[in-house]
Amino acid sequence: MTARSPHPGPATLEERVTGALVGAAVGDALGGPVEGYSPEQILERHGGRVHGVVGPWNGDDWRTARPLAPYHKGDGHVTDDTLMTHALVRVYGTVRDHLDAYAVAEHLVPDLMTHPRWIPELEAEALPLQRIFLAEKWLVARIHYGHVDPREAGTGNIVNCGAAMYMAPVGLVNAAHPAGAYAEALDVAGAHQSSYGREAAGVFAAAVAAACVPGATPDSVVAACLSLAKDGTRAAIEAVCEVAARHSDFESALAPLREAVTPYDTVGPDYRAPSLGARRPSRLHAIEELPVALGMLLVSGGDFRHAVLGSVNYGRDCDSIATMAGALAGALGSPVPEEWAKRVAEASRLDLWEPAATLAAVVREVFGRDLARRREHERAFGAIGGP
Repeated sequence: MTARSPHPGPATLEERVTGALVGAAVGDALGGPVEGYSPEQILERHGGRVHGVVGPWNGDDWRTARPLAPYHKGDGHVTDDTLMTHALVRVYGTVRDHLDAYAVAEHLVPDLMTHPRWIPELEAEALPLQRIFLAEKWLVARIHYGHVDPREAGTGNIVNCGAAMYMAPVGLVNAAHPAGAYAEALDVAGAHQSSYGREAAGVFAAAVAAACVPGATPDSVVAACLSLAKDGTRAAIEAVCEVAARHSDFESALAPLREAVTPYDTVGPDYRAPSLGARRPSRLHAIEELPVALGMLLVSGGDFRHAVLGSVNYGRDCDSIATMAGALAGALGSPVPEEWAKRVAEASRLDLWEPAATLAAVVREVFGRDLARRREHERAFGAIGGP
């Protein structure tokens, strides 16, 4: 186990935004090559735990080996988690205000289907639509081709972490305001997901916003989540985090965290062969990824390296788990290892810092607009006899 790095002094807004977005991309890239496997399989394949960037599971046969072909997962390549996160940042950069489901229809969907971009796993320029998973292609099918009301377009999609995985920008735009992040993310995610998939998007955005509160800790982030989360999502977070609080090393926590989340997970024990009840709407269940990411944040004490490596070695949908854990640790101010960030940026041929600079400017603009709107409301309320 690598030693935990001490937290620096209080992080500025720009540092938190950068830490969250770069941290999410690094977690995504580290988790990609072992996604879908168990901790035992990862241990056997790599002769020990993963401690950084590793190559494809199938080595040089990645182009043809099933079930991953034709994607080059590994060697520092980000996956669709980061592609979708950066796409949402571009929407914020265009709108420069809070978003809703209609912004997804008017800006995110066209971005996915009309603008070729470098796709690291394909090692080529392509439309993001050609890389994203079927649950994300649903956005295009329902909104562009089906002309469904964007606020309801998520209904009928498989219920998974597809919307939650890219909601960090919503939390950052609502930095230090978890309830605002939760509400905005629920609106945005309505175009993509329903049930506990949509709920997870709201709670993850709230977690990122809570991590930006001065003096925030993993415990305070979890408390903010529990104050907002509903139904199975709340129960799953509570169960997983209660177990996580007993561990300070991810190795000992791997099996207990999986055991704690199992009653709420619909996918089942074999991640690549989901159960018949998998990913259906329910008030009793939750996605696995968010509770485990929060659990790893607790286990690590908020340390970026420890939280991300724990998430990666957990296996299953570990690129999304590590994306979330990386965003949260980064927003708390734990430094993203420079060697990881540089390698991921170079391997993925992406500027990981430019989206952060764009979003940080938007966050300040949106806060200014919110403040003006609030003052106008106060004036109007006062004029009708309010206090």
